[in-house]
Amino acid sequence: MGVMRIGHINIRVLDMDAALAHYEGVLGLTRTAKDDAGNVYLKGWDEWDKYSLILTQSDKAGMINIAYKVENDADLDALGKRIRDYGITVDDLPEGAVPFCGRAIRFNLPSGHEMVLYAQKEMLGKAVGVTNPEPWPDGLKGAGVHWLDHALLMCELDPEKGINKVAENTTFMRECLDFYLSEQVLVGPDGDIQAATWMFRTSTPHDIAFVGGPVMGLHHLAFYLDDWSAVLKAADVMAKRQVKVDVTPQRHGITRGSTIYFFDPSGNRNETFAGLGYLAQPDMPPITWTEENLWRGIFYHTGEEAGKFTTVYT
Repeated sequence: MGVMRIGHINIRVLDMDAALAHYEGVLGLTRTAKDDAGNVYLKGWDEWDKYSLILTQSDKAGMINIAYKVENDADLDALGKRIRDYGITVDDLPEGAVPFCGRAIRFNLPSGHEMVLYAQKEMLGKAVGVTNPEPWPDGLKGAGVHWLDHALLMCELDPEKGINKVAENTTFMRECLDFYLSEQVLVGPDGDIQAATWMFRTSTPHDIAFVGGPVMGLHHLAFYLDDWSAVLKAADVMAKRQVKVDVTPQRHGITRGSTIYFFDPSGNRNETFAGLGYLAQPDMPPITWTEENLWRGIFYHTGEEAGKFTTVYT
């Protein structure tokens, strides 16, 4: 019962042609649909649902909403009741209101980010099929990412004013959606301010993460690659295509993943995230990083702040 995994993310882009050149040519996603409003839908080669990314033309970058798939249709009613009982307004959406999906529910996290839950989405299947499949399909473009892996959302954090939307989101996700806490950063004079959290429903280190900042927003959306060699190939693709890279290939201490951070043409930060890191399980004690080791947790190799990594986002 309940949330199974990330389903899709809907982001705003300033130039649709440039965005498609990036997400198709650099990341290797496949375009699967375009609706009457001009929204474009894409998927990774190893995904079976019709899409995991929606691009919407706008005059401002950033995230419109993020969606997670639940196991059964009845879960929408059960989770909707929990969320309402928690004190958050829930909108019931009929079939088709979320494109190519069955009925859904929509609500805002305590941070203000919009989230959608749904149980059914049209399927296209993996590019390699499910009968005697090859390990990868022919004709992959760019980095050839497998799937949408996670997103990191920036949440308002101002301890002097008593505002901590990271902690509020974390509590909500645990109590209402049964997410588990894999890692956290604790800061402040007493080491008790929850400044960042990584949470999961699957067996990966995180299906969503929250980090504190001056205003809410989208820090990055991440796509999965196999391993370190795939990360290095992705870096070569980005250099060849003159993509604006934020952080060159690195290892995280937090989650142990291998990573590159870079920007799409609209300024939305992307990540290619490789490797399992570790097997997350519901009974795993959460990992805690202290304030003096924050940057070692984020960038394990250097242990140093990288530019405006935590202050620039959409």
